[in-house]
Amino acid sequence: MKLYEIGEKAKQVESQLRVADTDRKNTVLNLAANKLIENQKYILSENEKDIENAKRNNMAQGLVDRLLLTEQRIAQMAEGLKQLVILEDPIGDVESMKTRPNGLLIGQKRVPLGVIGIIYESRPNVTADAFGLCFKTGNVVILKGGSDAIYSNKAIVKILRDAISECGLSADALQLIEDTSRETATAFMKLNQYVDVLIPRGGSGLIRAVVENSTIPVIETGTGNCHIYVDESADLNMALEIIFNAKTQRIGVCNACESVVLHQNVIKEFMPMLSKKLYQKNVEIRGDELAKEADNSISQAKEEDWGTEYLDYIISVKTVADIEEAIKHINHYNTKHSEAIITENYHNAQKFLNEIDAAAVYVNASTRFTDGFEFGFGAEIGISTQKLHARGPMGLLALTTTKYIIYGNGQIRE
Repeated sequence: MKLYEIGEKAKQVESQLRVADTDRKNTVLNLAANKLIENQKYILSENEKDIENAKRNNMAQGLVDRLLLTEQRIAQMAEGLKQLVILEDPIGDVESMKTRPNGLLIGQKRVPLGVIGIIYESRPNVTADAFGLCFKTGNVVILKGGSDAIYSNKAIVKILRDAISECGLSADALQLIEDTSRETATAFMKLNQYVDVLIPRGGSGLIRAVVENSTIPVIETGTGNCHIYVDESADLNMALEIIFNAKTQRIGVCNACESVVLHQNVIKEFMPMLSKKLYQKNVEIRGDELAKEADNSISQAKEEDWGTEYLDYIISVKTVADIEEAIKHINHYNTKHSEAIITENYHNAQKFLNEIDAAAVYVNASTRFTDGFEFGFGAEIGISTQKLHARGPMGLLALTTTKYIIYGNGQIRE
């Protein structure tokens, strides 16, 4: 199907979905969740085709993990949709109604964005998450996944569209662009006569391409060069467990820890502890001179290591003299995604929270929690690292806008 035909279908169904009531939308989401579970064998068999292709093409281990679906991950996709049912529907909320001196009553009403386009890579769970969030907020969604997940995406979209149709709404509320070529992706970025907002979700190359080429307004999601700073007063056992979780629980995600920053007063004691723990998962550690002095089993870091999102079993270690240097280093090299401090010092915790420039800043917790489901949003459309409109995990509210509504009784302007 040609892109303009997809766009026209999206615009046609937009007016229908915009006014769909909450109960009807929730019915679709519940049915869609159940159908994902009922059809998991079909989804897994299609996903296996993508996995086989990925391995044949020597895809990196972290990226294969992003692509992989399991019964547990399908269950999480379904649970994400069910969580959206529980959440309050923001559409139709009226805010800030105020009466002007001339008697006009002016307020703002929350409404859908319209038609949302999403370009993403690898992770097929995004297909269900994007559908659920957009549908709950009355938005039509056009998806453009990557070639590496095409079989998985087609299977999931088929099931979701069936759920929409069975509930009496147009299945074109959700469409998948099946042509995975770069030329089609570039053309999609210029479909501004049909698409109101474009959201890229993937690596830095994809995000940069969308930002530079799109004629559609873009909500920019970001890569994750995430740091954990171990302060002088840190509980070192706590720090060890948090870093191990943030680095190894899933390596191919944007909220995984890629760099550890250590106060110089803890490095001699903590560095051998850290390497012993990370070596359990065969993590390669690249450290500066002081880190290597504390543990000569680690590799020498290069300048580019401080700014690299590895998405692999690799981590960098930087030594600093104090919290001021830690904050300066992190703000220089981070991607404004998720940063954490491990400390027992209240003043340092507050200083870190106040001065670190990132979408999510943690005290004594793993960066792995930067996630729509974990934040109570049901799912997420992505992690926004920009500062306009939405920042951090983008849930329902991030996919809405407002319009002014004005009540009068005959007022005219003099």
